[in-house]
Amino acid sequence: MPCVHYKFRSKLSHDTIPFESVHITVRELKQKIMKRERLMLCDLQISCAQTNEEYTDDEALIPNNTSVIIRRIPAAGLKSTNTRFVNNWLEPSCGSSQTVGDSSAVSLDLLLKTENLAEANASEEDKLKAVMYQSSLCYYSSR
Repeated sequence: MPCVHYKFRSKLSHDTIPFESVHITVRELKQKIMKRERLMLCDLQISCAQTNEEYTDDEALIPNNTSVIIRRIPAAGLKSTNTRFVNNWLEPSCGSSQTVGDSSAVSLDLLLKTENLAEANASEEDKLKAVMYQSSLCYYSSR
């Protein structure tokens, strides 16, 4: 039975994907590997194990009994998962830092969700409150 041998770059052993024809497209191989390995929200980078040539075209044909190396990469169009999610269990103790005359200042609610507080347009006091809140998220993430 025709098959392609694949190995993730981080694994030691090879696995096989059987198919019905003489060739399999890169797209079909990716779909079968993702289904078999139960992968979601990622893309696969496939390269030939012998030549290290990367298959960039999804319609490229991979011949029978070829060994390939697989790398997981983030899917195009998805945000990085390194961001922290802000739970609404802690309400800000004071109101907005926005004053009547300054329409460009950031509210404390938005400041709590900001990643780069150094460049935020807010008072130092509100920035410190946001830092204290964000630093405690990892300890109280179950709430």
